[in-house]
Amino acid sequence: MASNGIRDRVAIVGMGCTAFGEHWDKSVDDLLIDASSEALNSASLPLDAVDAFWLGTLFSGQSGLTLSRPLKIAYKPVSRLENYCATGSEAFRNACYAVASGAYDVAMAIGVEKLKDSGFSGLVGTRASGDGTGASLTAPAMFSLLAPAYAKKYGVDEAQLKEVMTRIAWKNHKNGALNSRAQFRKEVAKDVIACSPLVAGALGIFDCSGVSDGSAAAVIVRAEDAYKYTDKPLFVKALSFIAGPAAGPIDPDYDYTTFPEAVASASDAYAQAGIKDPRAELAMAEVHDCFTPTELVLMEDLGFAARGTAWKEVLAGTFDLDGELAVNPDGGLKSFGHPIGASGLRMLFECWLQLRGEAGKRQIASIDRGRKLALTHNLGGAPGECVSFVSVVGSEPERVGRRSGRAPQSSARSTQRARPPPFARAAGALVGPPPDSRMPRPAS
Repeated sequence: MASNGIRDRVAIVGMGCTAFGEHWDKSVDDLLIDASSEALNSASLPLDAVDAFWLGTLFSGQSGLTLSRPLKIAYKPVSRLENYCATGSEAFRNACYAVASGAYDVAMAIGVEKLKDSGFSGLVGTRASGDGTGASLTAPAMFSLLAPAYAKKYGVDEAQLKEVMTRIAWKNHKNGALNSRAQFRKEVAKDVIACSPLVAGALGIFDCSGVSDGSAAAVIVRAEDAYKYTDKPLFVKALSFIAGPAAGPIDPDYDYTTFPEAVASASDAYAQAGIKDPRAELAMAEVHDCFTPTELVLMEDLGFAARGTAWKEVLAGTFDLDGELAVNPDGGLKSFGHPIGASGLRMLFECWLQLRGEAGKRQIASIDRGRKLALTHNLGGAPGECVSFVSVVGSEPERVGRRSGRAPQSSARSTQRARPPPFARAAGALVGPPPDSRMPRPAS
């Protein structure tokens, strides 16, 4: 399978992000205007300088008119798309590819979702009629299956796993308390988290992400043009989107301790970016912590911990803001909620702030020590049947000197897919489904 990537061919030169929360006083139009205006202002660009737009939203609009009407875009292409919870990331991926192809010079990716006005407490949607094999479970119920499966496989007792899940929620709320754009901006004590009312299985209220409104946007240009707009651009190193066969719920060998789609997208992204050891090379990661056991499993799927050891790393503080690899330094979905179309771009916004040294009290120390790469991850769907997105961005291009203004040079590495390590060895351990898993794996 070819996955050539567009490493260092495009750059982010402006970003904007609204506060996330219950915006009863703001419409979808207001949120889009706020996020796009901040992104354009940060790049010192007028709206008419943007050649094309990609809008990500699941429920808050059905065509490009959702964006063109409030922004008064004059006769330019506006593509509206969705891809479950990776919708915002998908808008970003398409905008990047469009600029990298040479079709456009400047593109905007923007995501928005307004969920609070729906009158429902969770995500609203209807399933198409199927063959009867689909599980009719709520999202908390489906993701709650991860916890007992992980505990049984790796010999973690129930009380210890509850402590691990509690610490993940505590960490993310602690980070969110430092973020003025987060929906929930205060720390939550561990005993409050651990004793919160149960929602499904072992998941309590604080193990689940919230529901919120929000919007975020990015302006993308060719890499050789980046320094025309800002002295601190971010260069796109990798973009990987994977849809799996959705066989998990009917596969007796799927054990609910991994997301094979996340493993595949991470492996592809690391190959595109030339990353061999993500835990050692990344400064930070924004991951899809829709539920606390999801973040736990992702630490292994993304190669940040060896199989069966992520629970120990969580308790050791490895993924804290001041840990070896900061995970969800902005507070994650736990602190921001999850307005579907906006979440992926919100994650990139934290990368934008951190790698530019603009994160304030949340600033990660390893960036000052020389780490210059950040990762974002989204997944949408359910365990065993989901889509997964991984991006890697960096504050420096591999081949372009800041003063040269030259485009990245083509090479065999940049035009042909590097053979990824067999589910990449990271943090000294095999990354990917355990050897006894029969879920499909990408060719190595």
